[in-house]
Formats: sequence, C-alpha cells, structure tokens
Amino acid sequence: MSSVASDIAQRLGREAEAVCRHYLSNGRKQGRYWIVGDIENTPGRSLYVRLTGPAHGPGAAGKWTDAATGEHGDLLDLIAGARQLRTFGETLDEARIFLSLPRPAPPTRERAVAPTGSPEAARRFFAMGSPVGETLAERYLHRRGLSGLGDAPALRFHPHCYYWREGQPKDTPPETWPALLAKVTDVNGNLTGVHRTWLDPATARKAPLDPSRKAMGNLLGHGVRIGTASDILAAGEGLESTLSVRMALPNMPVISALSANHLAALILPTGLQRLYIAADADEAGDMATANLTERAGAVGIETIRLISLGGDFNEDLRNLGRDDLRTHLGQQLAEPDLSRLLPDEH
Repeated sequence: MSSVASDIAQRLGREAEAVCRHYLSNGRKQGRYWIVGDIENTPGRSLYVRLTGPAHGPGAAGKWTDAATGEHGDLLDLIAGARQLRTFGETLDEARIFLSLPRPAPPTRERAVAPTGSPEAARRFFAMGSPVGETLAERYLHRRGLSGLGDAPALRFHPHCYYWREGQPKDTPPETWPALLAKVTDVNGNLTGVHRTWLDPATARKAPLDPSRKAMGNLLGHGVRIGTASDILAAGEGLESTLSVRMALPNMPVISALSANHLAALILPTGLQRLYIAADADEAGDMATANLTERAGAVGIETIRLISLGGDFNEDLRNLGRDDLRTHLGQQLAEPDLSRLLPDEH
C-alpha cells in the first residue's frame, strides 16, 4: 500500500465508527465492534469491524472480518465493497470525499439485528469450501452410513468455520470448527443459502456445540438437492435422512428441506408428476406431509409418503444396511418407477 493510501486508511481508522455509520448503516455498535450482515450493508451479525485500537498492525481500528465468509480487510476494502467500486483510485476518491464530511450524527435508536446472513454472503461462503472427498466431512458422512459423496456438488468442507455461541459477548471473536457445508438452491439451481454442520475432528461426529447446525441465507421453499428432478422427486427433512434415501435409491433425485416446517413450504418444480415425501416419523413430519400433500394435490402432483421403520431414514440405513433399506423403500414405490429406480430387479 502506498504512503498516501496508508495515511488515508489510518485517518479512516481514527473515524472508524463514523465510517461504519455512513457505509454500514444497517448495522449497530456492540462494545468495541460494529456488527452488520456483510460488506454490502445487509442487516445481520456476520461482519464485525473493530472500532478502537492502534493505528496499524494486529487489532488496529478499522480492521474487519466477515465471520460467515472469512473475508477481512481495512476500511478502504470496506468502502470499496460497500460502494461496489471497481478500481483502487475510485476507492481513494470516495475515502477523500468522506473524510471531508462532518461526523454523521448517531441514530436515535438501534436497528434490529437480522438472524441470518444474506444469500450473497452464503454464495461467497460456499465458494470457500472444498470437495468433501478425503476430508473430515467425508469421515463424518461415513459414520452415518453415507458413502460415494466425495464429489457431490451440493456438499463442501470448510476446515475453519466460525461459530458464535448463544449468549457470547458481542465484543469477543468467534470460535472456529471444521464444518460440512450443504448448498441450498431454488428450483432454478440458484444458490440461496448454506447449511452448516460443525464437526469434531477428534471423533468425526457433530461438534459439541448447541446448536451444532445453523443455516444462513434464504431457506424457505428451497433445499439441498442431489440429482436433477424431472417428473419424480423425493423430498425429506434432515440432510442425512434424505441422503440415506438417495443411497438406497441412487437414481432417485432428492431434496432435503432441512426441517419439517421448510418441507411443508417446499416450492415444487415445474413438470413434477409424482412426489415421494420422506418425512420423519413424528408429529412434525406428519403435519409437514399433510400440508405438502395438499399443496401438491392442488396442482395435480401425485404424492406418496415413504415410511421409515425407525425415526428417520438415516436410522434405517444404519440399522438395516443399504440393500435392506432399498428393499424396504422399493415396496413403497409406484409401479411406473420401479424399472428406473430398481433397474437390477426389474
């Protein structure tokens, strides 16, 4: 960085709170930090800017990190992202304009913090992951009886995923844990969110966190898709349960809505003729099945509920094994689907 740019960055650092109020107006001050959703000023709490500290070096005022994506930088980077400036010269010009302005008056009341990051932050975050093959994420899946997913485009692995504990002081940095990432997409394949399962590297199980799963972005109506749906689709709740259906029936396109409530609100793709509903065996699953069946029937889509022997299909996979689960599910399939879903048996 040139001496001119360094001087401007330090001057911005001395006015860090004013910079944040001007460029990240949808955020709020919490202790020594300014908290907002992302660099594009989305409401939320993923990105935090240090408001106090030395002029340069570690802990300098104006340094920021996006806990959802791992992005970080100084206030010049922040201004460039917030204003979507294309060149460093444009960024310096914008900073000079700002530094000639009086400090903006603080707002009379703080804005509410949004519960999740934006879809754009989710897209950037998922892009930072790597294929799950030969990673802790693959070991975790194997422990759940799930194999052959190393190259699945909807799944990725992040070795250092930030985690904020509930009730954690807002001016303290997050923890980092490895995580399995699952891409949430709409019916057109556009990424709308990311589901994260934090993992314990010592055991290859879920990390000892509460909760050990969180999602960011826009999930409602969307889901994690494996395979391409045309006229048939199996829709389930939890990721591992839905992947278990895919393990037993590898030619069945599946979507995990990630919860019973989201399963009930699933947006159904155009051209779908038959929907297999792989809900959990509990009251929430029953309600989701009833709601989704009614919605599908209203647009002429046939529905068949797949019944698990245990609480969900991952429990069945681990208790029965893949072949016996395939047999169990095969007995519930519609006659026209047998030849393509069970090609070795018909």
